[in-house]
Amino acid sequence: MLITASPGPDNLMVLGVGISRGRTQGMVFGLGCALGCISHTILASLGISALIAASPLAFTTLKTGGGLYLIYLGIQALRSRGSAQVATTGIPDESLGKLFAKGLFANSINPKVVLFFLSFLPQFVIAERGAVSWQTAQLGLVFTAQAAVLFGLLGYFSGAAGLWLNRNPKAGQWLDRIAGTIFVALGLRLIVSR
Repeated sequence: MLITASPGPDNLMVLGVGISRGRTQGMVFGLGCALGCISHTILASLGISALIAASPLAFTTLKTGGGLYLIYLGIQALRSRGSAQVATTGIPDESLGKLFAKGLFANSINPKVVLFFLSFLPQFVIAERGAVSWQTAQLGLVFTAQAAVLFGLLGYFSGAAGLWLNRNPKAGQWLDRIAGTIFVALGLRLIVSR
């Protein structure tokens, strides 16, 4: 839970969506981010994560794609006109399905999560008990479940911050600029990191 709660791209994106679009949208995006961990669980269980980590080309491709996606999100936030307002008409800018898919995609292409599942989960697998893949899958599903709860809470409470932004619209513009800068910096850092 501490690892999930520590600041990172997924947390910042959930926070941003919750603030700018509202509680429901933040929670749905957070659920998408959390369920993206299922893809990493499957890969770790099948040993494909080890192949990605062992192949410099595959890892570099994944890392670059993830970094470019973060930069894209940052540029979108920087170009916005400070529209960090919770929709009061009941019609969000994007459907809940699209927000869920964006969260799922953002987590699925995050190479840091691949490395996390590759390096962290195996520490809790007891090889002597056998069924290593099944143990890894169980650990990954437990991690996914707690991430869904934490990201859901983050989306919910950041939605309350969005209500405050409706009363202070200039703050939204500054938050968009700050979030955009952070996303671009995280994307660049991801691309150039070794």
